[in-house]
Amino acid sequence: MSITALQALNAYTQAAQTGGVGDPTGVAAIGGGDNAAKGSDFAAMMKDAIGSATNASVASEKLTIASTTGQAELVDVVTAVSAAEIQLQTVIAVRDEMIKAYQNILRMPI
Repeated sequence: MSITALQALNAYTQAAQTGGVGDPTGVAAIGGGDNAAKGSDFAAMMKDAIGSATNASVASEKLTIASTTGQAELVDVVTAVSAAEIQLQTVIAVRDEMIKAYQNILRMPI
């Protein structure tokens, strides 16, 4: 069974909205407070991370184009591409861990 990151995120959001995610796990006790129990903050964090990775990719592409016309230094291009790559790898790693966690939840006996 293949689960996409979007499906995992939607399932998490639905569980949070229907009350499937609450404080019985002790989130508030470790400093999470009410915002962590809502679940929407995690979705917002993921959207921000994806948006940041996209913006870094666009910036590196612009610098690459500028370097072909001689308007940007090669060092700046390499730095921008490396930063975009690291951000993308981070988002992918978080997505993979979300999918693993969701699959583990699905495997739990009822």
